[in-house]
Amino acid sequence: MILRLLGLVYFFAFLSLDNQLLPLIGSHGLLPAASFLQGIERQAGSPLSGFLANPTLFWLGAADSTLVATAWAGTALSLLLMIGYANAVLMALLWALYLSFVHIGQEWYSFGWEIQLLETGFLAIFLCPLVDGRPFPRRPPSPAVIGLFRWLIFRIMLGAGLIKIRGDACWRDLTCLDYHYETQPIPNPLSRLLHFLPHWFQAGGVLFNHLSELLAPWFVFGPRLLRHVAGVLLVTFQVTLILSGNLSFLNWLTIVPALACFDDSFWRRLLPGRLIERSERAARAPEALRPSRAQRLAVAALVVMVALLSWYPVANLLSPHQAMNTSFNRLDLVNTYGAFGTVGRERAEIIFEGTSDLSPSERSEWRAYEFKCKPGDPSRRPCVISPYHYRLDWLIWFAAMSSPDQYPWSVHFVWKLLHNDPPVLSLLANDPFPSAPPRFIRAQLYHYEFMPPGDPGGAWWRRTYLGAWMPPLSVDDPRLRRFLDAYGWLDGKARPPAR
Repeated sequence: MILRLLGLVYFFAFLSLDNQLLPLIGSHGLLPAASFLQGIERQAGSPLSGFLANPTLFWLGAADSTLVATAWAGTALSLLLMIGYANAVLMALLWALYLSFVHIGQEWYSFGWEIQLLETGFLAIFLCPLVDGRPFPRRPPSPAVIGLFRWLIFRIMLGAGLIKIRGDACWRDLTCLDYHYETQPIPNPLSRLLHFLPHWFQAGGVLFNHLSELLAPWFVFGPRLLRHVAGVLLVTFQVTLILSGNLSFLNWLTIVPALACFDDSFWRRLLPGRLIERSERAARAPEALRPSRAQRLAVAALVVMVALLSWYPVANLLSPHQAMNTSFNRLDLVNTYGAFGTVGRERAEIIFEGTSDLSPSERSEWRAYEFKCKPGDPSRRPCVISPYHYRLDWLIWFAAMSSPDQYPWSVHFVWKLLHNDPPVLSLLANDPFPSAPPRFIRAQLYHYEFMPPGDPGGAWWRRTYLGAWMPPLSVDDPRLRRFLDAYGWLDGKARPPAR
């Protein structure tokens, strides 16, 4: 069950790469991976030093064809895992491939679930036999590895709970969910209904959050009954998060180590009888073997390594200045987690618009670009996308809290829109200028709030204009060209700006 669910997560992680990597990190993307690696090499002094600083297979080559072929290879291997065929070699390949993308993904791969997938995937290597890939191999998994999965879910949940209690008073006075459903990164249709439920329901939701994140983790190492109860609470909590928003594959991934709370006595009551019979027949087979000496040594080394690397995550959990979603080693093997330490009270959205007018004004016809999932047109129903992930939509949500200077790729994004760049347009839900590129692009900032369900106008959102987030820009604008040139986006040789 752990491996098949992990296969599902890997599948959607690689599938989002297949569809988005070229416009995001391709050679002509918003943040080209090859240029990123060249910058690391210049700072490190050599490719070997660069590899040691930022391990990735793409030091061997980061051409677009290589990126695409590697992403599709990961998708194919994920399907094998999802249908039940896995060994240590396959799991190591999946981990190495995804690690390689995370380490060239830059801002697009700065989310906590990326390092969480890497840590989970690394542990899964030791859950399987080296070569035997059958769904029910003759060598059983090591109890020590199952214990490490429990240690992982303990740190994930407790870290998330502590950062909330420390980070925002609304988690202590039970009011955070009065805002969260409306202001979370990508709401779904159920988010609006939940937002308008009475305060007692929202306060109960916060209490359930604390029960799941601050109390239940302590029982994952307990006796069978308490461990099963803790596992049910942890999985149920993640399911509620899946139903109430679009947090990528984060919640699906978090269920993976939570499944280590359950043993065969639990699954025997839930799974189909034929599946149970197959597993028991494999366990009784004459050729069934105990873990080999090599396997025992490998697991022992893993336990020692995880114990040593856990020092910094544990110290972080105990620190009043707790950091969230942080890795303390270059391979992202044992990390610290936690999100939504603060909850926004209001929602701001950036709306990119274009016009074909020679001289733009408020009388100009400005046409809006719609994103695949993030709110835009107030009448458009929120999407359901989890466990898939639209990375540009997420980063735009963060950018709305800051300025273009803090998110320079947003200026590069405007440059691409001014040229009707097909790869970048593939990240959007519409193309307002199919015949010819717009002459000017601007970005406007709006305040968004949910309309009550049953609104006679049928709108999902009410929005209020806040001001300009980025002024109208054209391809000839000297400000735009200077900015792009500072990053190397005019000559195609991306580089950090001069300081």
